[in-house]
Amino acid sequence: MSAINKTKDYGGDLIKTKRGAKTPMKTLGRLLRYAFLRNKIATVFVIVFVCLASVANVTAASRVSVIITELIANQQNANMSVVYNNIIFMGVIYAVGAISSFAYNIIMMYIAQGTLKKMRDDMFATMQTLPLQYFDTHTHGDLMSLYTNDVDTMRQLLTQTIPQLISSILTLIAVLSFMIMYSVTLLLVVCVVLAGIVIATKIIGGRSAKYYLTNQKALGALNGYVEEMTEGQKVIKVFCHEQKAREGFKEVNDQLNEAGSKANAYAFLMGPVNNNLGYLQYVLVALVGVLIMVFSGETGLISIYCSIQNAEQANRLALMAGMLVSFLMYTRQFNMPVQQVSQQFSAIIMALAGAERIFEMIDTVPEDKGGEITLTRGENGEGPWTWKKPNGDGTFEYIPVRGDIRFNDVCFGYTPEKMILKHISLYAKPAQKIAFVGSTGAGKTTITNLINRFYDIQSGTITYDGINIRDIKKSDLRRSLGVVLQDTHLFTGTVMDNIRYGRLDATDEECVQAAKLANADSFITHLPEGYQTMIRGDGANLSQGQRQLLAIARCMVTECPVLILDEATSSIDTRTEKLIEQGMDKLMEGRTVFVIAHRLSTVRNSHAIMVLEHGEIIERGNHEQLIAQKGKYYQLYTGAFELE
Repeated sequence: MSAINKTKDYGGDLIKTKRGAKTPMKTLGRLLRYAFLRNKIATVFVIVFVCLASVANVTAASRVSVIITELIANQQNANMSVVYNNIIFMGVIYAVGAISSFAYNIIMMYIAQGTLKKMRDDMFATMQTLPLQYFDTHTHGDLMSLYTNDVDTMRQLLTQTIPQLISSILTLIAVLSFMIMYSVTLLLVVCVVLAGIVIATKIIGGRSAKYYLTNQKALGALNGYVEEMTEGQKVIKVFCHEQKAREGFKEVNDQLNEAGSKANAYAFLMGPVNNNLGYLQYVLVALVGVLIMVFSGETGLISIYCSIQNAEQANRLALMAGMLVSFLMYTRQFNMPVQQVSQQFSAIIMALAGAERIFEMIDTVPEDKGGEITLTRGENGEGPWTWKKPNGDGTFEYIPVRGDIRFNDVCFGYTPEKMILKHISLYAKPAQKIAFVGSTGAGKTTITNLINRFYDIQSGTITYDGINIRDIKKSDLRRSLGVVLQDTHLFTGTVMDNIRYGRLDATDEECVQAAKLANADSFITHLPEGYQTMIRGDGANLSQGQRQLLAIARCMVTECPVLILDEATSSIDTRTEKLIEQGMDKLMEGRTVFVIAHRLSTVRNSHAIMVLEHGEIIERGNHEQLIAQKGKYYQLYTGAFELE
């Protein structure tokens, strides 16, 4: 297995990848395996058709020397049947080559489309397994760029460049075989110029590759900036920051322009350089070939054949003239693959840069699934929620889910250098309502994120019904928690679908009842199609308060033993909030509830209120106790001190 490399130190866990050292050749090799090992039969057909196309083109050219020799050597007495037969043979061979080229291009198109689909599937599947740290360190626009720009760079590579590479290699081998039969001297001329082409490609291509990788990263950054500015357009206009937004866009756009310009400058330079070297090669071959004809100093196999046969001088010159014409055709065929590959070099480098970013994402180590304890409904899958704990001997212990959550000397920081929570100890007994108040950044939301293991703590323990939450499978742990976040997100679908998202097996009646408890039924019934009204664009056709009401209804339908309400009523007016509280009181019966609120009126009936400041609990108690202490909570409640 490849070594595991650190890529980010965040939240106590390391975001890691499963890859070792990265090189363009390793990336290319992996991409080829990714594309062709899944399509072995289709790959065999591609190779067969590519071989036919390459051999056909080279073989057809060999007949030119026969035709020219026959016409020059015999002149008026030329055997035209030989000429016509060879012309027909060339036509048939070229037709086979054309059909083969068409066939392997069609097959490669299907292979490429299937590969890109599989790659997107793998990326999305991997994305669902990644920890939140990954999304905290990557912009949404950059992630979208992986699915669009980076994947699209491989389309040309798979459909055009790779078949062309295979064809070029086979063509070069076939051409070299014929060249060495015709003239060793001329072949040496070709190889000398070829060495110059290889050196130029290596120098220019190396510089181009560096800038193409930078270009892909800059493109991702640009997408991220555009996405951020699009979402914040209303805020930009409110504060008249249009000029500031333009300046920011100009900066990231200039970075993309600089990287793209340098990458393309080197890539486009390669074509003219290699083309001119190819023309030079052609001229040198023609010049040396004529000299060979004049001085007859050639030691190639054809000349040796002529000597053995004691061919007449005229016939010998005719044969060598045909050989020279064929060799010049082979020279063009030899240069063509090299030039085609050099012209595709920019596509190769861009595709490898995109593949590198995609494989880096796919190789990111998934989120730890947690322990072996799972959530179930009794021993028979019915009845109240229980924890199913394996005993190690094939038997299980069933522990009732009560909602008893305890923090024992918990310390946590998103980075080891800066602790957010410091030695937090608290408990929430079953069916208790625990509230957290304090200034922004005091650590209120962080505490609730630790309960569902969005992040793991550096020290201390968190227990759920006496079980360390690290021993509970994460998916089951989160299934036992109903969460209403401050930032509401709705999915494309009907209102009913969005409520049912909390529990996919909930009936329509249960969803409607949850909406009524959340006081959302009244506005839903006034929508054009009621519960079947389509929601698009994250609820763009609803107000912020209506979106939050749906989020609360979605939580109510979960039947979870523990609820986390993070500013759940922050976007709801006071009158609606009072109505919701009545429904939420029913929802919270028999459940442990954690509440984060800036409105202190919403936490008065809590069993315990925790006042946080700089990651520490500075006061705790119920409303009456804290008022009597006349401390920070008293100042907040009476308005002597305001939350920031």
